Amino acid sequence: MTPALPADSSSHPFPYQFNNPSVLEEALTHKSYVNERKGGVRPHNERLEFLGDAVLSLIVSDHLARRYPHLSEGSLSKLKAMLVSEASLAQAARRVKLGTFLRLGRGEEQSQGREKNSLLADALEAVIAAVYLDGGLEASRNFTEGVLAQELAQAEAQQGTPGGEDYKTRLQEWCQQRYDQLPQYDIVRETGPDHQKSFDVEVWVNGSVAGLGQGLSKKEAEQMAAQQALERLAP
Repeated sequence: MTPALPADSSSHPFPYQFNNPSVLEEALTHKSYVNERKGGVRPHNERLEFLGDAVLSLIVSDHLARRYPHLSEGSLSKLKAMLVSEASLAQAARRVKLGTFLRLGRGEEQSQGREKNSLLADALEAVIAAVYLDGGLEASRNFTEGVLAQELAQAEAQQGTPGGEDYKTRLQEWCQQRYDQLPQYDIVRETGPDHQKSFDVEVWVNGSVAGLGQGLSKKEAEQMAAQQALERLAP
């Protein structure tokens, strides 16, 4: 049996310290573990998985809507689907070694349950719910964005410009034809920790601000600013 992870352990793989260790223990307990014990009355993580799915959806939706105010509903939905997919959640779970701490039954142990994408993704959703119940929505938001930081960066870098369009090149060509000059980009703000910075960029066209963009990289923010400028100047 793999014991539940102590909430105050220095080897804690999660960016959160639990006030109530029992809720973490429940999140790490698979139903196969409970079913093999007499009585089978101990809680397992399916209840928390159900709640965690909803909490994760809210946090990711809010994150994307705030970071990309100019993206369409369809583009935001595609980003969200990528981030909350089983593959993304399992990847994040492996990075924090979540499988190491799961309580599994013998059958799951023998079938390499600790490496199954579905089991890892479900367990991560359960842990997200555990943080929510233990510390509230803001704690769960910080936890989720921290655990999924790599997935957020990957997905947003890939999908930040829908269809892979190069808005900067299009804006440059338009400005050269219209004004015989190039657009100018200025970084107006940098926020967030070093590992997850966010950049706000203005693009100037013919002496005026024509677009604003935000992204996890300067290039991404410039693309978003160029897209807005094109929508305003050359619809």
